Amino acid sequence: MKLKKGNIVELSISSLAFEGKGIAKINVENKNNYVIFVEGAYPGDYVKAQLTKIKSSYAESKIKEIIKASENRVQPKCKYFNLCGGCKLQDLSYEKQLEYKQMQVKDALERIGNQKNFELHTIIGADDQYYYRNKMEYSFLDKKWLDAEDLSSGKPNDNFAVGLHIPGFYDKVLDIDECHLQKPISAEILNFTRSYFKEKKISCFSPKTKEGYLRHLVVKTSFYFPEQTLVNIVVSYKNEVLLKEYASALIEKFQQITTIVCNINTKISQTSISEEEIILYGKGYIDDKIGGYIFRISANSFFQNNTKQAERLYQTALDFAELKGNETILDLYSGIGTISLFFSKESKKVIGLEGIPQAIEDAIYNAKTNDVSNCEFYEFNLYDRFAKCDFIKKNNPDIIILDPPRAGLHPNNIKDILNINPIKIVYVSCNPTTQARDIKALCDGGYKLIKARPVDMFPNTWHIENVCLLTKGI
Repeated sequence: MKLKKGNIVELSISSLAFEGKGIAKINVENKNNYVIFVEGAYPGDYVKAQLTKIKSSYAESKIKEIIKASENRVQPKCKYFNLCGGCKLQDLSYEKQLEYKQMQVKDALERIGNQKNFELHTIIGADDQYYYRNKMEYSFLDKKWLDAEDLSSGKPNDNFAVGLHIPGFYDKVLDIDECHLQKPISAEILNFTRSYFKEKKISCFSPKTKEGYLRHLVVKTSFYFPEQTLVNIVVSYKNEVLLKEYASALIEKFQQITTIVCNINTKISQTSISEEEIILYGKGYIDDKIGGYIFRISANSFFQNNTKQAERLYQTALDFAELKGNETILDLYSGIGTISLFFSKESKKVIGLEGIPQAIEDAIYNAKTNDVSNCEFYEFNLYDRFAKCDFIKKNNPDIIILDPPRAGLHPNNIKDILNINPIKIVYVSCNPTTQARDIKALCDGGYKLIKARPVDMFPNTWHIENVCLLTKGI
């Protein structure tokens, strides 16, 4: 068989790849077990798929027809499923989601990380498949995604959309009116905000012209303090009269809103992180709790999106560390101090490094509020070298805790960790592939992977958190 782009082939799906794509293997010309990735397919499916990309070692495709469905398929809850890219595994049973995520972590550590003979503990599943997120970020754009029904009816694009990006289309937004990821109040605030600004004919940002006023709407809710909600409206420039009117209207409509802030982003890049923040109402932050500690969460501070599972994630990291109480810990990418405070009760001292100034302010505040005196926090660009800094040399960390962004560790981080030479490394990651890459580099430098445990922070998606313990090689 010779494959060409656009061909439709019948495939039996045997396994699931990272990022939630089905895997089929066929014999092609002189190649046995040639891999074809099928978007939206699951093991047990028999499908007709159209080839979209062909490479020497693999091909990519999309489903045209499900001839026979896997017995593990379920009915998705969301009406935007297959349009929105947020919950791609929503039509797969949760039991199977966990099984495949466990397999993917194992595969990443063995294949990318070149690791063998480590303990892989059973994945920790979530109690809630829906409404588990404490943060949603919606985008304003001047182009709305029109589905087939909209196009056939001749429905015009009214240059106003607020919702979630369609995968692969940075310049179009799915104009949603509900979402099952966050508490219902989030969608209610979204719908109110849409109506409010559309009536006033306020413009949305355009990636093409780089003009337009409205850019993002961010809603943060508290799990342990459900009466607290933060709204962050991100705009291109300051308009105090309009913003104050919007804040007053929100407060009148939603009693659950305890603070409203506005971030001004004058840059071309579409990000909710900005140069200036204005508090329009309330104290500018909300509170939540992990492991008995109360945390202040500002508009731009990182806090794990699933509060309930975050406690299980950090407890796993703490269990892996097996602290005796006399250790000095270095917490890299410490954010608002969640891991630092969580580890403080069982250690001598914790030093947190973080590059975002507001997060450092929150971390210092959180330590003080929780009467924690053995944590220190320093603002530091983690792309730079930190091993020779005075506060590191002075304290000589015994253990390093890592929780970097999805891209993983900067090469300078690897060098500095090896220079510091801690007894143990506890690596928390939201991306097992970059984590596996970094673990290989650390093990090449003298460490050994002892054990790992995935924690499902994001049900119905292919995302997975993973905790690994490394010690000095024997």
